[in-house]
Amino acid sequence: MVFSSLFFFFLFLPLFLVLYYVLPKRVKNYVLLLFSLVFYAWGEPVYVFLMLGMTLSDYILGRIMNRFDEAPKKRRLCLILSIVIDLSCLAFFKYAGFLLETVNAIPGVMIRFKEIALPIGISFFTFQTMSYTIDLYRREVTVEKNYLEYLMYVSMFPQLIAGPIVRYKTVKEELHERTIRRDEVVDGAMRFVYGLLKKVLLANRLGTLFDEAVAAANPSMAFAWMGAVAFTLQLYLDFSAYSDMAIGLGQMLGFHFNENFKYPLAADSVTEFWRRWHISLSSWFRDYVYIPLGGNRCKVPRQIFNLAVVWFLTGLWHGASWNYVLWGVYYGILLCLEKFVYGKKLEKAPKVIRHIYLCFIVVVGFTLFAIEDFKKMTAYLSHMFTNRGGICDSGLLFYLQNYGFVLAVAILVSLPLFPVLKRKLETAGKKTQWVLGTCYAVLVAALFLVAISYMVADTYNPFLYFRF
Repeated sequence: MVFSSLFFFFLFLPLFLVLYYVLPKRVKNYVLLLFSLVFYAWGEPVYVFLMLGMTLSDYILGRIMNRFDEAPKKRRLCLILSIVIDLSCLAFFKYAGFLLETVNAIPGVMIRFKEIALPIGISFFTFQTMSYTIDLYRREVTVEKNYLEYLMYVSMFPQLIAGPIVRYKTVKEELHERTIRRDEVVDGAMRFVYGLLKKVLLANRLGTLFDEAVAAANPSMAFAWMGAVAFTLQLYLDFSAYSDMAIGLGQMLGFHFNENFKYPLAADSVTEFWRRWHISLSSWFRDYVYIPLGGNRCKVPRQIFNLAVVWFLTGLWHGASWNYVLWGVYYGILLCLEKFVYGKKLEKAPKVIRHIYLCFIVVVGFTLFAIEDFKKMTAYLSHMFTNRGGICDSGLLFYLQNYGFVLAVAILVSLPLFPVLKRKLETAGKKTQWVLGTCYAVLVAALFLVAISYMVADTYNPFLYFRF
């Protein structure tokens, strides 16, 4: 089930919210748990049992770890078992086929295997449940004694499928006691609708433009770059839209999830970009991989090794394909160059130059990310950097006429203009606030109706990160 579907929006969500708000506090968590399991089972019911098994093993090992409070070796053994079980499940379902395909590429080797469907959201809920046992081992959280409460934490449908990766310590108190305020419900609902508009009206249309560019037999350099920019904007708007909807839904239920995006395309260095993009994942790797390896508290060769490990794993986390590994290595190299070679010189450059540099890096990087087939990828990159298809062609005008407005709006939405306007509105007079607030509400309502019409026409439009 996806947020941007008519069934979810007009049946599942209203029914859930009515029950959630009407029923007493003591049963709210169980209502949320029940609807979360139904939400996940809607598309692939068999994998609910996988999630149940993984959460149960981590819950039991967490309880055992807690009993051995004064036995460090036994606590460490519980942690190791938990990590091995979680990563084994992730590796089997996500990477077994990839590994066998790689082995079969060796001349003379042919191992038969059956394709296994990837459980939706497994990368997200695996990292989420792992963070609990690691933090418990570090004594940063106390043990959860109610399995159903723990299962609800992992399976909460607002963020189950594509994040943000919510750590147990972030919502521990709210799992057991939270306050639902009317103003936060309204703010959460508005943020949910804002995410829906980004997804349906912008991201989906940009995806169509990118598909056209990739399918073109001999695209011009300008059209190839237009397609690459379109995918960059699509991925950002699609993924940040899901995060907006997840955070908004959580707020409506009394939960406060951490931000997952902070206008990353407005950054002016690769380092800053990764402080703003998919924050829950980059901070996860920082806290559970990079720092335990030694982080930047060691000599330069070791720091480079630590970064290499993190970015190889980051690329691999995104998908069982070598283009994702290449994408991770690409960013690992760039981060090392910024950190040890030209970072200080970059800081002295004009901000506009730094921003152009970042945009170039990101667009090229997401081209590697978008096209899994290496032949198609290299062919597309050659069109971006050579004039084999010409610098420009007559078809470019057609695409500008059809997608130019969407591209322009997408760029504006990707920049931190809305927070600036919001701050200015807060300092304006009451009459001005009322007029602008009314205009904004009318605009959102009109766009919402347009989005619904798109959803009617396109009944299935999953988020890009569902496949990861």
